Amino acid sequence: MVQISPSAFTSVQCQIMPQGGLQALSPNKAHLKGLFFSHAGVSRSVAVVTAFIMKTEQLPFEKAYENLQTVKPEAKMNEGFEWQLKLYETMGYEVDPSSAIYKQYRLQKVTEKYPELRNLPQELFAVDPTTISQGLKDDILYKCRKCRRSLFRSSSILDHNEGSGPLAFAHKRTAPSLVLTTGSQAQCTSFFIEPVQWMESTLLGVIDGQLLCPKCSAKLGSFNWYGEQCSCGRWITPAFQIHKNRVDEMKMLPALGSQTRKL
Repeated sequence: MVQISPSAFTSVQCQIMPQGGLQALSPNKAHLKGLFFSHAGVSRSVAVVTAFIMKTEQLPFEKAYENLQTVKPEAKMNEGFEWQLKLYETMGYEVDPSSAIYKQYRLQKVTEKYPELRNLPQELFAVDPTTISQGLKDDILYKCRKCRRSLFRSSSILDHNEGSGPLAFAHKRTAPSLVLTTGSQAQCTSFFIEPVQWMESTLLGVIDGQLLCPKCSAKLGSFNWYGEQCSCGRWITPAFQIHKNRVDEMKMLPALGSQTRKL
């Protein structure tokens, strides 16, 4: 992803606004025409300048890109950069590595960069909760229902928009006997999470498989680097799925200490 660092902002600002200060960037700014774009305008620099306009003007990607092309028609970027800037817009014009959206994006790139699924960077894996004494203030801990081993924290859950429920599975049905009605939403029966350190040996070099408790080997869920479908109908890629009925949720309450409840 194109990350707009302070130095990048300074560089772009010096080219666009030589007088300093954050002036309004609009299509009629003649000095935008003096920007340097390599490879006939198809380059990273187009994405950087577009991101700068998005950030300073709080403009959606399409509008910022349109403004830039109005004064610099040859300014083009590839689809990969366009997708990244739309993601940048979704994240509120910030690049937050702790964001669930960013984590999902980073995981989606793994099979492209590491097709053999080996030697994966350690930052892809969330810290094993058994190796740290405390999490964030409002973090919730999830434990194996069978042996009580801590498995992951709520900060590792990658939320998704609900799918279309039973309609999403219609293509799998061979008999037309069941009439599917719109509006019948299925609840998510699993958590989709980022991979945790205790999963590493299971995930390396393998496209899909089961996720077992590292202590008691109870089946917790499954994984697939190319995606799995949630019970709500949404397709998640990649998927690290933990069934809710295999874990217990533990909240830390100030007055009572830890409190566990079944999901």
